[in-house]
Amino acid sequence: MPNLRVRPSGDHGKVISITPDSAGWTYVGFDVVRLRPGETSFADTEDREACLVLIEGRAVVTAGTEDFGLIGERMTPFSGKPHAVYVPAGASWSVKAATEVTLGVCSAPGKRGARPARHIDPAGLVQETRGKGRNTRLVTGILPEGEPADSLIVVEVITPAGNTSSYPPHKHDVDDLPTESCLEETYYHRVNPAQGWVFQRVYTDDRSLDEAMALEDGDVAMVPRGYHPVATLHGYDSYYLNVMAGPTRTWKFHNAPEHEWLFRL
Repeated sequence: MPNLRVRPSGDHGKVISITPDSAGWTYVGFDVVRLRPGETSFADTEDREACLVLIEGRAVVTAGTEDFGLIGERMTPFSGKPHAVYVPAGASWSVKAATEVTLGVCSAPGKRGARPARHIDPAGLVQETRGKGRNTRLVTGILPEGEPADSLIVVEVITPAGNTSSYPPHKHDVDDLPTESCLEETYYHRVNPAQGWVFQRVYTDDRSLDEAMALEDGDVAMVPRGYHPVATLHGYDSYYLNVMAGPTRTWKFHNAPEHEWLFRL
């Protein structure tokens, strides 16, 4: 397994590119593309479905035979809910930037012809508050398991400064349904203000994997297995975009038993 921290390669074009081959796993792919006004990004999904997330900016988006026109509202991931587009396997897509755009391209294995492309409007997305006290965060399901897709689960989370998230620690690395599902996962991190950082630890019970990372604005953490809590710092809010996929499209997790007492606080 390569280093779990992936840093952006620049500030323009495809700045992050994670494939199953580069990650050393089977399902999840994740790219970040940064476009200037007037620039276009495009691709064919081939045998993978995709979820295009307008992390920030406005763009004209097409997918398959659908032209969704100019979509996008927020200029920062810390403001409001996102526009997104689901693209089925076997379809092409294009995104033409009307403003500065940061695009998240989430992908996983898909079935050709299984369902049409669709616009995921923020008006229909549910944003919920999870946790309490210093473990409070805002969670928005962009492509939750209750919505049509073949493999992908896509979620974004905003964690206020000084709070924890993906905590108490949980994991989803064993294919043992209905108790636990096996899902690979990426965390695309943004920090506000951008000069800050967050901490994330990825570790297993036997510590055969145990990596603690200081993640800066624009970094990605890969979670092939194990627990993966996040902690923010005073003065710096955290945003992350999660992409999950595995052999079964459901999120069933196992809490670290030594930390379950925290749920009683």
